Amino acid sequence: MTDSGFEAVLQAAVADEVRRALAATVGPDGPHRRLMEHARLFVAAYLWPRSAHSGDAALIAAAGERVRALRVLQGPSGLFVGGDNVDSPPDSSFTVNDLCDALELIAQAPAEEQAALADLAAELTAIADAIEPALLVGGVHTPNHRWEISAALARLHRRRPSQALRDRAEQWLAEGVDITPDGVYSERSANYAAFVSNPSLTVIADVFERPDARQAVIRNLESTLGLIHPDDSVETVHSRRQDQLTRFPLAPYLTAYRRYAIELGRGDFAWAAGRALGGGIPHPSAVLTELLLAPRIGEELPDASPPAPQRAWEQSGLVVDDTAGRRLVVFGGSDYARFRRVRSGLSANPTFLRMFAGDVVLDSVRLSRDFFGLGPFRADRFTPRSDAGAPGHVLAETVSAHYYQPLDADHRSPSGEYALTDDGRFYGSMSFGDRATDDVSLHTVIDVEPTADGALVSIGIDGPDSPWALELAFRDGGVFEGVAESADGTGLLESGAGRYRVGSAAIAFDAGDDYRAEGTGRYHPGEDYAFLGASDAAAGSRVYLTGRAPGRLVLALRAEQAGR
Repeated sequence: MTDSGFEAVLQAAVADEVRRALAATVGPDGPHRRLMEHARLFVAAYLWPRSAHSGDAALIAAAGERVRALRVLQGPSGLFVGGDNVDSPPDSSFTVNDLCDALELIAQAPAEEQAALADLAAELTAIADAIEPALLVGGVHTPNHRWEISAALARLHRRRPSQALRDRAEQWLAEGVDITPDGVYSERSANYAAFVSNPSLTVIADVFERPDARQAVIRNLESTLGLIHPDDSVETVHSRRQDQLTRFPLAPYLTAYRRYAIELGRGDFAWAAGRALGGGIPHPSAVLTELLLAPRIGEELPDASPPAPQRAWEQSGLVVDDTAGRRLVVFGGSDYARFRRVRSGLSANPTFLRMFAGDVVLDSVRLSRDFFGLGPFRADRFTPRSDAGAPGHVLAETVSAHYYQPLDADHRSPSGEYALTDDGRFYGSMSFGDRATDDVSLHTVIDVEPTADGALVSIGIDGPDSPWALELAFRDGGVFEGVAESADGTGLLESGAGRYRVGSAAIAFDAGDDYRAEGTGRYHPGEDYAFLGASDAAAGSRVYLTGRAPGRLVLALRAEQAGR
């Protein structure tokens, strides 16, 4: 039986998307992905009987206009022009995947509608023919690109079976799907899982009969269940991609959870699909295309059942702890300790704790230090508490800077010229590796002990006298109580306890009777950002607790609800 609620939401989303796409200007520069996404949308909306534009010839004309503009963007290699990745096989594959799905929609349509779309199909076929040789030899530069380009090869094979297409896809697949035992892809990104890896591996599994690809998707969906927050976002603090500093909605996971909930009869996936639909349909073109190509996605879901909690994602250094009154996220899996740099493709978010409590969200807890520009605390060790039976985790880090001694006689240069080398913070023509050093180190240990209504966060900092600031960044929409307002609009907890309140809910933060602020609070992103004039500072309403090393701080976080 059809899920009428799902179809009603999709119907409204498609109508709105068609309206906006028809009003969009078709420019000479594309971009190519948007041109083809709109063309696919018009084809799908024309063919879907529930669409407000079903059978509307204006959509065929609009699709043709986009496809002709796309053809102009196809370079001599067959790849599309545009974007920061020049002459890019994987970027072109995103467009090819939409193009091949549009061709498949036409191929599956009734004969009368196929005839109406015949000219458009011929234009799409010519573009696909021209790009196929480039995808048979083209390379990639990120892990997920392997699956995007393999999905394009699969779709090209679906329209016209070719051993060469299958063999090339098998070359990529022979590397093995990059999914960890805890069900997270190597990039640890909700964005790329939802938009690239899961949909790509699904079509690869369907076309090439690869159960390993299908199982990877199911494992990722299982893992993601435990990362769905009360606000219907998916945790990203551990990501190695751009979404590590943003909130990512559950909505893009909608069709994956629907498909596998129905195929496998899984109530936990149905629960996730229901939650995802509550966030709307941000990409109706993709959802409608999937529905038309796999109508079973539109069937009624099995009865929803909340998932069993997953507590830890060991390979990601991530722990989630739930009680009836709050949710904690503890993160100690940054790549920064290993590579000592911030780069695209590395996990570097310094947030080590989040807390959800009703309408109040403590989005980020970070520890900032003024210590040689080495930046905020990012754990290099993350272990369960050693106390027998005591819940919680310990995060630790040691950072060091060096003072260099004169070179030995055999390393001196008569010209005074020395190798330009990396100190770990900066480069200098000093041949740093040939010098003896005097090291200055800062040791930090953070013990997070969950409590029924919050957490006890114990921080110990050992090393030379240097200032630190603990930053609590709350999601906007509330007010601080018991906090002194600073000139920059942030808050400072001068002593004792404060709270952040949203309506009847609050999170209290209590530093105890012995705490006294030392200095004003501010966040230091470290030299990786500062020398560029940039920052990875957290957004929201921020309050600081301040002190100096060596020192100790014990902070109690507590969820409060009026009437409880």
